[in-house]
Amino acid sequence: MIRPDLSLPIPESITSAHFIGVGGSGMSGLARMFLDRGIRVSGSDRADSAALRDLAARGATVHVGHDAAHLGDADTVVHTGAIWPENPEFVTAKQRGLHVIHRSQALHWLIGGRRLVSVAGAHGKTTSTGMIVTALRALDVDPTFVNGGVIADLGASSGTGSDELFVIEADESDGTFLLYDTSVALITNVDPDHLDHYGSREAFDAAFARFADAAREAVVISADDAGARAVRERITHPNVVTFGEDAAADVRLTDVRTDGPVSFTVSAGEESADVRLRVPGAHNAVNAAGAVAVLTVLGYGLADAAKAVEGFGGTVRRFELHGVQRGVSVYDDYAHHPTEVAAALSAARTVVGDGRIIAIQQPHTYSRTQEMYREFAEVLESLADHTVMLDVYGAREDPVPGVTGELVSGAFADPAHVHYVPDWQSAAEYTAAIARPGDYVITLGCGNVYQIIPQVLEALSRTEAAAV
Repeated sequence: MIRPDLSLPIPESITSAHFIGVGGSGMSGLARMFLDRGIRVSGSDRADSAALRDLAARGATVHVGHDAAHLGDADTVVHTGAIWPENPEFVTAKQRGLHVIHRSQALHWLIGGRRLVSVAGAHGKTTSTGMIVTALRALDVDPTFVNGGVIADLGASSGTGSDELFVIEADESDGTFLLYDTSVALITNVDPDHLDHYGSREAFDAAFARFADAAREAVVISADDAGARAVRERITHPNVVTFGEDAAADVRLTDVRTDGPVSFTVSAGEESADVRLRVPGAHNAVNAAGAVAVLTVLGYGLADAAKAVEGFGGTVRRFELHGVQRGVSVYDDYAHHPTEVAAALSAARTVVGDGRIIAIQQPHTYSRTQEMYREFAEVLESLADHTVMLDVYGAREDPVPGVTGELVSGAFADPAHVHYVPDWQSAAEYTAAIARPGDYVITLGCGNVYQIIPQVLEALSRTEAAAV
């Protein structure tokens, strides 16, 4: 992993930019925005993807695989922290003395002093960012935005707008959310994660407090989340707005109903409004309350804000339906932390009816799996009817001896509730064999687990259900 060096200078002007790892949703979104600015764009990734083909259609020069020759005449190279230091494009760019900047610095350059809404938090920030962007468009505002996932109704993770507002998902994982000149900060929650970067919970919380206190206008923060409450005590900002189910929240949600489309009442002072969402899960009611709170800080009335948030149709890889075979619905979710897995499975439980939930879990990174394998096992065993456990997606990390999917499955109290299947085809066939009409299969993880879905659907189409 390459840790971002935020002390490096950001160029004043960029005429030709090369993106290493351009296929990711965040990086491809940035590349599209550079194209919108009239900047020549090239990029590379380790595998072909729809994102690469889309960029090529927009005029970018894209490459599959990494090679120093791909740099061309670029004056600036943008990279993620997920590439290896030995990447030939990264090494050659350094040797040539090109501007080599982290993706967060490229985003900072794009923002360029506009009125910025930054959404941070261990969970829910992609959905919350999508809700704010969707609501602003419903309110006839045309914001520029960069999200960590594709907003389903817009078919994009980024967009160049004509108004002064800029909305971003701000990444706390490597501390880069402290780089931005934020006007309104939204903190969805502060669940301890990324301690491999911060070193301690104390440092993690302190970073969120610095992020909040640096906001020029206001801080919107959860009143329910224990971690957020601890950070709230550190914040010295004069304008803090809280949201949640807590009775003392400034923007409060009550009467949350999840039997079908989520509905609830949101209140602020003497005003209240009813909300009915298009996305399932009680956690999305909380996300929506945070988005409404941000909109009120931006100057919109509560009723208008509540109505605008209702139009949000979800983001790609957040409880996304991919297909139905033999009466079995197959979903995918990006959840890769125990809290996120719990939220995804709880949302599924509210809509599955009499069916069962079969989770296909791909643990993400060896460090998180080693630290949280018991928590993953507890959540999966309590909220899914059965779990099919794959092996760890290492991402930027080297393997750790003994840290595999079997470490998680071995922590189940009842081994009958889990099946460790490291081979994907075998995992797909096993899933198809135990699935019954009415069941939901849901892949979980932020690696490449979604790529097993075609195998699962194909196996379902030719496999009769077994009684399990």
